[in-house]
Amino acid sequence: MKHTLIVKNMVCNRCKSIIEQHLNNEGFQVESIELGKVVVQGKEKNDLIKLEEILKNQGFELIKELSEVLIEKIKITMIEMLENNNSENVLSELPIELGKNYSVLSRIFSKSEGMTLEKYLINLKIEKVKENIQLKQLNFSEIAYSLNYNNSSHLAKQFKSITGISMSQYRKLQDWNRKELDKIV
Repeated sequence: MKHTLIVKNMVCNRCKSIIEQHLNNEGFQVESIELGKVVVQGKEKNDLIKLEEILKNQGFELIKELSEVLIEKIKITMIEMLENNNSENVLSELPIELGKNYSVLSRIFSKSEGMTLEKYLINLKIEKVKENIQLKQLNFSEIAYSLNYNNSSHLAKQFKSITGISMSQYRKLQDWNRKELDKIV
């Protein structure tokens, strides 16, 4: 029996590896796995309960509501676009990627998550800035350019308004205080 699962909080390759390993250990054959989605071959009807328990034990959640599935797809798509250095057109490409009207996506996301898609994208970018500062591979101008900001001063203002400190102050911190991308909302 084949089960297609939509999984909340599965937003990185490490998450995929953890889930795949635990499902295989429990005797499930993983047919495919991608961010937010797992297809497994089970043995019986009660497998769904066991699958849900395995996911929960690893800090993941099985999504059952269609609106929750859409929210998770929005988050995963935005994270993937940002990770693939395609942050310039995230909001205009999102409806194309998901096959839904932007206003529908925006309304559902805002109602569910309590913030706009624009604000969510800014928060994702700020976490990416923190990561880049921590890695010390790019200067502030290069970070701004990599995230499609017109200039580093715009990024600096946005960073300070979100975090309460400047990028220079953040760079000097010992406690980086970064959020995992799936914990932004």
